[in-house]
Amino acid sequence: MIRSQYLLALACSLVGILLWPSLAAATELPPPAQASPAERPEEATAEVLVEAPEPQYVAPTLRDRIGRIWAPVLINGKGPFRLVLDTGASHSAIIARVADRLGIDAQASETVLLRGFTGSAVVHKIHVERMEVGELLILATDLPIVADVFGGAEGVLGREALLDKRILADFGRDRLVISRSHQERAQAGFTTVPLKLILGGLLATEVRVGPIRARAIIDTGAQRTIGNLALRDALLRHRERQLAPEDIIGVTLDKQRGENVATPPIAFGALLIRGGSVTFGDMFLFEHWKLTREPTLMIGMDVLGLLDVLIVDYRMRELQIRTRA
Repeated sequence: MIRSQYLLALACSLVGILLWPSLAAATELPPPAQASPAERPEEATAEVLVEAPEPQYVAPTLRDRIGRIWAPVLINGKGPFRLVLDTGASHSAIIARVADRLGIDAQASETVLLRGFTGSAVVHKIHVERMEVGELLILATDLPIVADVFGGAEGVLGREALLDKRILADFGRDRLVISRSHQERAQAGFTTVPLKLILGGLLATEVRVGPIRARAIIDTGAQRTIGNLALRDALLRHRERQLAPEDIIGVTLDKQRGENVATPPIAFGALLIRGGSVTFGDMFLFEHWKLTREPTLMIGMDVLGLLDVLIVDYRMRELQIRTRA
């Protein structure tokens, strides 16, 4: 077997980025029945809109790359800095270069415990007065300084200010909109996936991996989809599969062994993901979250980037998705 090494970047207690794509195809299933619309607030929608001729902020998953969602964030009025929009991250974080541009000496600052997917570490943090992108505003917060492992991004924008927001990522048009949620119903051509908020704000839904029911966490900050050992073992009981070892290195630079496994189709809302693979392992963060017994996946951008449009509406507790033509 060939050993491959993936680099998995994480912020605080959440997943960040892997560097190599898994090849998969998405097929739309018949749309589920949609829930009744909730009443909309009366205030006007404020949003941030980013469009560019070449992918700058929203790029789709293709055969030779995994998709991404980057947000242009002003910090203390400077920037914008391109931060990975990470629905899995409990808190935002930046790389050292951003602290330098802000004129803050990170090495002279206090420290904080950083939990990543593969381990934990004590890192420096800096204090900033404000972070903003459109109406998303974070005041007086501390930002951990994380390793520069984001493939061009300058950190992560966590979910601490997203819980009343609606995020629209248009992969075909390189378009990102972050606005207050007005509980808008899905438009024609979209289907919905109901969500639950667990463990302080993680977005969770139910999926099927072949015959196995599993919990899935939607993580726009993770490039690769990661599964726990409970799911791997359940799949192996149904059919023997070839395991390809991988070394997974987190933002704390701790290394854990994982196994890449070709999976049966994953039924995820209106999507049927065929020909994909999942990296399984006894990961530090699954243990920290106490998600080791129930079959669990963290669905990353290798799957989410296969969509044409992805909408995450926190107030409605749902995804609204449109597949590629």
